[in-house]
Amino acid sequence: MNTRTAIYARVSTRERGQDTQNQLHQLREFAVRQGWDVVQDFVDHESGSTDAREQFQAMFQAASRRQFDVLLFWSLDRLSREGVFETLTHLNRLTGYGVHYRSFTEQWFDSCGIFRDAVISIMATLAKQERIRISERTKAGLERARRDGKILGRPKVAVNAAEIRQLRAQGLSWSAVSAQTGVARATCQRAVAA
Repeated sequence: MNTRTAIYARVSTRERGQDTQNQLHQLREFAVRQGWDVVQDFVDHESGSTDAREQFQAMFQAASRRQFDVLLFWSLDRLSREGVFETLTHLNRLTGYGVHYRSFTEQWFDSCGIFRDAVISIMATLAKQERIRISERTKAGLERARRDGKILGRPKVAVNAAEIRQLRAQGLSWSAVSAQTGVARATCQRAVAA
């Protein structure tokens, strides 16, 4: 039985003058040389910075139903530009469905090949470092904001517990009290219980 292959191609709407035809043509030729049967194309014309892409999601639906054995894409940045951690998550999701993946322009990026475990280990390490850097930048930003005198967190809500008790004594429901005072229902309830 031949290997059933799906092709994923993407260009961003911001990449003027580009289309997916070059990607699709070369990916199909490559699949033929490998002896693979191309069973479906998934093509997006939008940014790869989010996974909320129609054909990207359709590809995962098809992968979950094992409608193909290998996902072939032009390059890793055509598959995803969300960051190392998110991209690794997508690749692990494919692997979890029993689907291999292969980058056309990055031959070492091939879950069918001998470097699969090495590539995943490197990506996992990069993803961990990316998460650490994001955390450090966030902490540094918060510390700078505190030094600049900014008050962090949600703004404090002025709650008049006496007014809430009075409205409840008049027979108003918690929802009505919340609507009249402009304070969330749960906050009104906590204020009276305190």
